[in-house]
Amino acid sequence: MFDRLNNMFPGRVLVIESHTFQRGVLAKALMSLRIEHVLSAGNAAQAEAYIQRRGVIDVVFLDLNDSSIDHRELLRIAGELGNVRTLVVYSELQLELCRAAIQVKTLFDIKLLGVLDKPLQLTALQKLISRFVRSQIPPSASTWACSMIEHELIPEEQVRHGLVSGAFQAWYQPKFNLCDGQLFGAEVLVRWDHPVRGVLLPKDLLAAVLAYDLIDDMFKQLLDQGLLVLSRLRKQGVEIGLSFNLTASQLVHDDLVEHILHRLEQHRLSGTVLIFEVIENSLLNLPVPAYENLLRLYQAGCGLSIDDFGGGFSSLKLLGQLPFSQLKLDGRFVQDLSDQSNKAMIASSLALAKALSMDLIVEGISSSSALETLITLGCSFGQGFYLAPPMVGSEFCGWLRRYRTDRDVVFAGREKNN
Repeated sequence: MFDRLNNMFPGRVLVIESHTFQRGVLAKALMSLRIEHVLSAGNAAQAEAYIQRRGVIDVVFLDLNDSSIDHRELLRIAGELGNVRTLVVYSELQLELCRAAIQVKTLFDIKLLGVLDKPLQLTALQKLISRFVRSQIPPSASTWACSMIEHELIPEEQVRHGLVSGAFQAWYQPKFNLCDGQLFGAEVLVRWDHPVRGVLLPKDLLAAVLAYDLIDDMFKQLLDQGLLVLSRLRKQGVEIGLSFNLTASQLVHDDLVEHILHRLEQHRLSGTVLIFEVIENSLLNLPVPAYENLLRLYQAGCGLSIDDFGGGFSSLKLLGQLPFSQLKLDGRFVQDLSDQSNKAMIASSLALAKALSMDLIVEGISSSSALETLITLGCSFGQGFYLAPPMVGSEFCGWLRRYRTDRDVVFAGREKNN
């Protein structure tokens, strides 16, 4: 299966994607991983022909956002023929991915190799091919392949118990004016205090929460915790805002927006204390109900932010049409600021934000050198572990008291170094 002499994977990989440009990009990326046979199909007929006539296909890549292809029929045919070894599905919507993963496992006789978010990353593709290679050959023969630990979904009963028992906690990461250290808000991030696995991060738990359609339940708990913190801080004379992440699939639910507005009223807080972050990739195919609910939140005074900006393919027209007030730059551009292309991306994002009368928030600031470079480039707002890490509610309130006493000591990690 693996050609050790030429460091080549000689198997067959099929890309099913009707979008010509995206199909070509994915095919070239796979070929760059030294896969000998990369096939591509632009429609259902071509895909079916490959599956029926080309013999065994090791890995099929299938775009779930492609409505021109009948995915279920293709998978049914492939399952009956038994000549597709593994399947990779990818989409812009996480909920769609997780539901598809469950359907593949239960309805079709095809092994699911992995699920991927758009935009596809080369490292993620490499890990999936590595996973396939390791499943076919002895470990001693797979020195080319990247190591990969497979994670099964956490059982549904554990997730439900965690929600009922209050084990899902809101953590708060402060956001600053980079020039003077002024705190202007915090992002609410989820942590799950699992009784066996310890504290789980979003990357460890979100797939399960989405798969079992419990994302709204989790969000409501985080919102309630966050609003309670805001109410307590207001009594102490502290006025800050909190930002929460929302998915496009959540935004189609009118009752969720009603819940947000009702909770604000109960706590006697205005909508201006909340900002909702929506991932850039999900905006291109935003359903009409989601668009309308974004407008409802905006009309209630809530801020709207485009999260992971620069990691997707937003159109300028779309940015101008939707009432967003913030662009939140993808943290990958901050990881290596010696790279001129990253600096160029930051500079162009700053210019775009200014032209659209938006604020640019930089996330992932992890060092003093990164902070200095970003300030030099003209960035005004940001967050990151160097400035302040995410903290559970009680710890965040204690941090705030110290910050109010001596901002210079707390800001930019100086508290930790003294």
